[in-house]
Amino acid sequence: MNILIIEDEAKTAKELKQIIQRLDDRLVVLDILPSVKAAVKWLQTNPAPQLILSDIQLADGLSFEIFRSVNIQCPVVFCTAFDSYAIEAFGSYGIDYLLKPIDEDKLAASLRKYEQMKQWLAPGSNLNGDRMEALLEKLQASTYKNALLVFSNEKIIPVKTADIAFIYSVGGAIKVYTTQGKVYPVNEVLDELEQQLDPSRFFRANRQYIVSRSAVVMAAHYFNRRLVLKLNMETPEPVIISKMKAPELTAWLQR
Repeated sequence: MNILIIEDEAKTAKELKQIIQRLDDRLVVLDILPSVKAAVKWLQTNPAPQLILSDIQLADGLSFEIFRSVNIQCPVVFCTAFDSYAIEAFGSYGIDYLLKPIDEDKLAASLRKYEQMKQWLAPGSNLNGDRMEALLEKLQASTYKNALLVFSNEKIIPVKTADIAFIYSVGGAIKVYTTQGKVYPVNEVLDELEQQLDPSRFFRANRQYIVSRSAVVMAAHYFNRRLVLKLNMETPEPVIISKMKAPELTAWLQR
């Protein structure tokens, strides 16, 4: 496999190359490029690699600019110190998103994912609907956060999204309620959190609530053709679904 590395930190680039060489001697690093400008020029004048490992924040801009400038023909594994670009990364040829410092086992898993996808999508591979759906679900799940950072007694605590029952907004303050009955403030607004959470598991009920599927017990009819959600734990106030949003809720519950 021919691999191109786009990374402006010389030490990180060297480590990536060393990891690749340790994993398999058939893996070839074609080049290491430190900037958006250098990467665009290289991709315009050389045969396409089979895979790109790319940082996101480069000295002269974000690597997404590269993939908007050049019509590349290969997937990308993004390697970055920031978790805030994940959604955009998977819209820019991304098949995986690794956080620095890069772990050798996780990079190996990314390369295995690439090989599996290549086999599945190759002509004559007999890729059936179930396998394609599983692949798409796996890629989509990788886009969303597995944990949110919350604050308690001057400490920053990661709370797994699987442990979140609902998120509640009141008076400009956002609080995360866990299935264990704990409540934590979080420094983000609901609109941002909605984009970061897997929509198959979380639903934006209204301007105050995002609820987890695992916490929903039932939906009941409410006044004026609205619905009210009953969760498996007490909420600060009723979770009301507008009549316009009710069909979206029922479709989400059925998925």
